[in-house]
Amino acid sequence: MPRRSADTRAEIRAVALELFAQRGFEQTSLREIAERLDITKAALYYHFPSKDKLISELFSPLVVDLEAFSVDAVASGPEGMRATLDGYLELCHRHKMLFQGLLRDFGALARLDVLDALVRKRVELDRALVGSDRPADRARAVIAFGGLQDCVVLMAEEPLDSYRTAAVDAALRALLPD
Repeated sequence: MPRRSADTRAEIRAVALELFAQRGFEQTSLREIAERLDITKAALYYHFPSKDKLISELFSPLVVDLEAFSVDAVASGPEGMRATLDGYLELCHRHKMLFQGLLRDFGALARLDVLDALVRKRVELDRALVGSDRPADRARAVIAFGGLQDCVVLMAEEPLDSYRTAAVDAALRALLPD
């Protein structure tokens, strides 16, 4: 694939994200990324000295978005459940290629502490959503958020608006105690 612009670093990120989403982080080599871009492996290393640095940079926007989202979700508390769930679905959709890569390869992210940071933030969100630390309440939050993430990954080819309402409604039902 010939390069389309002068922003090689951005092109590397875009191609890497696509390949990671398709195959996983460990199963994609830097050589494959370089070949797809028709650049040398040395040129790729100039921009990203290791695959770990590339992966970390790809996850940085998700971590930033999740942090900002978390502040809003904690502030709205259980009263803002629908808006929180809809916002989370939107966030997951925006970063769906990363979630696809995550599904294929948790190990690479555990090595980089990315997974720990994401899990800690999710636990915080679970608690904020239900306003409780009780295991039964948190289980409902885990199912609600996890279900939204799964929708985005498993329905990646579908437009978000084709399933948004159904997904948020189902997540809300999971949150309501019997």
